[in-house]
Amino acid sequence: MSEKPESNNEMNEVILSDDQGNEETYKILFTFDSDDYGKSYVFLYPKDAEDSEEIEVQAFSFSPDENGDVDAGELDPIEDPEEWDMVQEVLNTFTTDDDQDI
Repeated sequence: MSEKPESNNEMNEVILSDDQGNEETYKILFTFDSDDYGKSYVFLYPKDAEDSEEIEVQAFSFSPDENGDVDAGELDPIEDPEEWDMVQEVLNTFTTDDDQDI
């Protein structure tokens, strides 16, 4: 899957295209770095679903640009089960903290 950033005004969005060339705009929920795995990660969700009660969040590892941001290039799938568990734990912590802020 590849990505390309929107305009400079929309750096919180990326467009993902699948193997068939279909494109969809995603919003960046947040990014984080893991010292244990030496990688950066991004959580994305479909822009069309941002007003939905339930949102399907996707996670990828990525190589940040010189500013530490998600930049044009490849998003890598998370295939290691232990790495995936760590990423899910970060997301669960984020969503729990977010619920407490309401």
